[in-house]
Amino acid sequence: MVKNIKLLVIRTADMKRLVDFYSLLGLEFQYHQHGNAPYHYSAYIGPAVLEIYPLKKGQTEADKQLRLGLEVDNFNEVVQELLLHSVSFTEPAATDFGYMTIITDPDGRKVELYKSE
Repeated sequence: MVKNIKLLVIRTADMKRLVDFYSLLGLEFQYHQHGNAPYHYSAYIGPAVLEIYPLKKGQTEADKQLRLGLEVDNFNEVVQELLLHSVSFTEPAATDFGYMTIITDPDGRKVELYKSE
């Protein structure tokens, strides 16, 4: 039985742009390398790690089909920060899964932002 997500890796042609975007949500990234792997960025989301890697050799674009759902403690402040940086988002609303909005990262991935309860 799966207990938790420990790692999520997303790939991009522009790591710095993606790091800057996800930093708006309060994530703090470290730049490092594991063994012979490429340099990349990583940030903790609770016990899980989000890593941003460059595209694989031969890969021409990021996977836009991946959809993320993130819970944020300071939902209203994050929405204000997104507004200041001209990030578009859906009108925040109550859903069956919680109060949320949807944004799109610079690579075209949908990101659901949920207000912490």
